Amino acid sequence: MGKHNEFGKQGEKLAEAYLIKNGYRIVHKNYRYLKAEIDIIAQKDGILAVVEVKSRSSEYWQDIADTVTEKKIKLIVKAADQYVVSRDLDIEVRFDIIAILKEGTKFKIDHWENAFYHF
Repeated sequence: MGKHNEFGKQGEKLAEAYLIKNGYRIVHKNYRYLKAEIDIIAQKDGILAVVEVKSRSSEYWQDIADTVTEKKIKLIVKAADQYVVSRDLDIEVRFDIIAILKEGTKFKIDHWENAFYHF
């Protein structure tokens, strides 16, 4: 596995630990539907949080949230819809981004709730 893939998996584990620490229950990881993948699906207070995890090193200049393109959003929304429908869930769904920024040997975690909306 390439270094960037290992770093991405490490970022997902950090995001998962962050969510659990903040009262979320992880219900699914790496959910795949067609060409889409949802990194983490978590639940808290009657809300299903569909979480995209972005991991970057401090040298990376682009705003992490900007890396979630319109195409990526459409895929995530389609996969989330399939997840909810296939499980016959009646629950509010929210789309979040968790950004993991590596600064030397430390990690900074930012969590954007309602990072994007589906239409």
